[in-house]
Amino acid sequence: MSKFKSKSGGASLAVGGMAGLLASACCLGPLVLITLGVSGAWIGNLTALEPYRPLFIGAATVAMFFAWRRIYRPVEQCSPGETCAIPQVRKTYKVIFWVVTALVLVALVFPYILPLFY
Repeated sequence: MSKFKSKSGGASLAVGGMAGLLASACCLGPLVLITLGVSGAWIGNLTALEPYRPLFIGAATVAMFFAWRRIYRPVEQCSPGETCAIPQVRKTYKVIFWVVTALVLVALVFPYILPLFY
């Protein structure tokens, strides 16, 4: 088995998380910087990723679907000794999956909730 053919869903989960972070970078990035005390007129230029937001959200959704398929498949489909056959690893992946799902949902709804903070 090649090291690039992960049957545990970790790669899909990582791609989904990265796409979720990129999708929220245009909106959350400036807010986090302002919260940390960083300010300036240049913060308005951080919206350069806004046109790519739908692509990032689509990539996150597709990656999360494949991660869900890998993580929530029946244990019987796992060969003995595989990562997906270990109960503790399965539980950890499920927790990470739901944390990443929450991040992707924040990326989806943040632009609509943002006006409530101003």
